[in-house]
Amino acid sequence: MSAGAVGVLAPESVRTQSRTARPPLRLVASDGTLSPDERVGQGERVLARELPAIRFTRRGRLVITLMATVAVATLAVVLATSVDAAAPLIDHATIVSAGQTLSEVAATQLPSLPIRGAVARIQLVNGLNTSQVQAGQSLLIPAVP
Repeated sequence: MSAGAVGVLAPESVRTQSRTARPPLRLVASDGTLSPDERVGQGERVLARELPAIRFTRRGRLVITLMATVAVATLAVVLATSVDAAAPLIDHATIVSAGQTLSEVAATQLPSLPIRGAVARIQLVNGLNTSQVQAGQSLLIPAVP
């Protein structure tokens, strides 16, 4: 093999310079003063320069976003489980007559409310999934505020 072929197959590593030159590290005391060898004068207190703003990588932003999302979701779950809905107040109970519908019961028992709202309240109080009722069924009627 020739020397040219070897160079193509196994190139030498190339060193590139970093994009930004970083200043050398300096020791800074907890009160913000520089270490004694970095001070300008004997009796002067020199404060360290402000650090540059933190720059997050794409992965760092993703981690922070995920942490915030988890925190918000956890807070929502805690608040949802800790808040108890007030039980509706029951005014009285009634028995469904033969041929009577839930809408008719709502209209006669809660005349001050619109029929849809009255039906919804009766369904909620009695745990009904549909508007089907049977003759002889006992229904709780909520109190109207």
